[in-house]
Amino acid sequence: MEGGKVLVRLNRYLSMCGVASRRKADELIKAGRVKVNGIVVREFGYRVDPEKDTVEVDGKVVKPKGFVYIILNKPCCYLTQLGSSKDSKKTIEELLKDVPVRVYPAGRLDYNAEGLLLLTNDGELANRVLHPRYKLPKVYHALVRGKVHPNTLKRMLEGAQLEDGFAKPDSVRIIRYEEDNTLLEIVFHEGRKHIVKRFLAHFGHKVLRLKRVAIGPIKLGKLPPGKWRYLNKEEVAKLKKALGLKE
Repeated sequence: MEGGKVLVRLNRYLSMCGVASRRKADELIKAGRVKVNGIVVREFGYRVDPEKDTVEVDGKVVKPKGFVYIILNKPCCYLTQLGSSKDSKKTIEELLKDVPVRVYPAGRLDYNAEGLLLLTNDGELANRVLHPRYKLPKVYHALVRGKVHPNTLKRMLEGAQLEDGFAKPDSVRIIRYEEDNTLLEIVFHEGRKHIVKRFLAHFGHKVLRLKRVAIGPIKLGKLPPGKWRYLNKEEVAKLKKALGLKE
């Protein structure tokens, strides 16, 4: 605070505007893509007056907006991206047309995967959801080919060496057998590409269907496929607490 004014660090201001997380905002500042009152600012610790200063990113004025937190039940065969795809595949943009502000997915689901996607314009929260440092568990239900033997389940719990490093689930259990297949619940707090599918394939069980049902304290519940809803205040508070963020 200077002279009664409340000043905000530039990277936090950009996060408040939904532009990027603070870390990504620092990259924008370093690259000279941010101007304050028409002047390029490259100083990470620079502070702005949200009420008087004009901040631009790539020539576009950005302003703080109320943070929005929603969840979407992504159906199968939608890309986790905004805008149109190069190969004319459907994207989640089509499911978010009635969301009043621009939000971005905090994480991804494969084209053929279903379930819970968290979307927000809160860059700092999104960054923490994605970062394994905060160990936010992601819960998946995976229908796999074949009957998973209890001994295999024990080996899964010990982890496995994949092509991009060691992977160990937080937990894995058999929900039920479905004829010659097995429905598993598996939990990872990291988000490496195709990690669930690659991990289960390592043990000889191909994933036939994959659905994410929870991210930390946020549950998919009975939200229909293709629909979205706002998180309520209690859910937002629990999520922020799990990520070490203040209200």
